[in-house]
Amino acid sequence: MTRDDTQVFANRWAESWSRRDVESVLAHFHDEVIFTSPTALAVVGSSQVSGKKALREYWNTAMGRIGALKFVVDRVLWDDESRELAIIYTANINGNSRRVSENLKFDASGLVVSAEVFHGVPA
Repeated sequence: MTRDDTQVFANRWAESWSRRDVESVLAHFHDEVIFTSPTALAVVGSSQVSGKKALREYWNTAMGRIGALKFVVDRVLWDDESRELAIIYTANINGNSRRVSENLKFDASGLVVSAEVFHGVPA
């Protein structure tokens, strides 16, 4: 990925989330993805979600609890050696904003094999 590629990816990713299009986001994830998030702990009882099927179920359950959603990308950081992309963004969920970093690790084919989410304090 180039710097431009990462920015395009992040912007499309944020647009997909803002449309609440879980399937569009999932299209970039490997079937055996490992996803770690403090929100997952609150929604499904575990901070780690394993596999695309379980990730779909988690995200769809979470979406059922959300009325309004908008993600705005602030910046991206790409590490070519580790193939890891950090998307730093502002999440506005049901009128509450907070800064978030979502770190996505890609395999050689361009699919996300692991992801970890870090939430900031409300803005």
